[in-house]
Amino acid sequence: MFRNQYDTDVTTWSPAGRLFQVEYAMEAVKQGSACVGLRSATHAVLAAANKSNNELSSHQRKVFRVADHAGVALAGLTADGRVLSRFLRNECINHSFVYDAPLPVSRLALRLADKAQVCTQRSWKRPYGVGLLVAGLDESGAHLYYNCPSGNYFEYQAFAIGSRSQAAKTYLERRFEKFNDYTPDQLIRDALSAIKETLQGEKLTSSNCTIAIVGRKEDGTVDPFSMIDATRIQEIIDSMEAADEAPPADAPAMQEDAGDAPPAAAAEPPAGDAPAPMDI
Repeated sequence: MFRNQYDTDVTTWSPAGRLFQVEYAMEAVKQGSACVGLRSATHAVLAAANKSNNELSSHQRKVFRVADHAGVALAGLTADGRVLSRFLRNECINHSFVYDAPLPVSRLALRLADKAQVCTQRSWKRPYGVGLLVAGLDESGAHLYYNCPSGNYFEYQAFAIGSRSQAAKTYLERRFEKFNDYTPDQLIRDALSAIKETLQGEKLTSSNCTIAIVGRKEDGTVDPFSMIDATRIQEIIDSMEAADEAPPADAPAMQEDAGDAPPAAAAEPPAGDAPAPMDI
């Protein structure tokens, strides 16, 4: 039997127990431009690569603020992402109006997951073809969640989604154990480095990436979710490139030590190994 007999609607299961439309939505996430999220104990950072489908068009916006304490980055169908970000914004506003307190990030991710899961059990609906990284700050600290089109959601210390995200995941896996003690600037630098891994040789500039941060200041007040200015991003990128091009600190000392060492005496071959004279 052909696969297309089981992908006409989302409630039709294949003999292998698969929902193909959900898998198609998850594939759309893999084809979208890369997004990266990472968090420390007090801050969370979202980064996205800006990609345009055509040289004559602008890129689609990939990072959205949903409240003072939370925001999202998305990979996949941007139109679906805008709908879901507006839904999250309304949820935050309603909760704040009723309870006079910000909506906890875990409940925000749960409500988003419930909305996505409903689209996998109604034949007249289709799954949202977008994956979202939800970053925010509440009373328990900074949080980062990944919401899948299937309705699953997971909390991460650091994660990457979208096209060529595996390179960014590999970079983050090597460094995530130190993230909890990072300063905001260190988080931003690692987010830019992870995005750079997904560009595959393309030069990283402030025009092809977006960075947003939310966290808690040293005095305990909340630093609202905000986009980082392009000028500051370019300054950070320039300082990263300068640090990569600078020689190691111990390189001159090693060269001086090598220059002070006496020249090695030329080794003379043993007499028994001397070549025999040629007969002319």
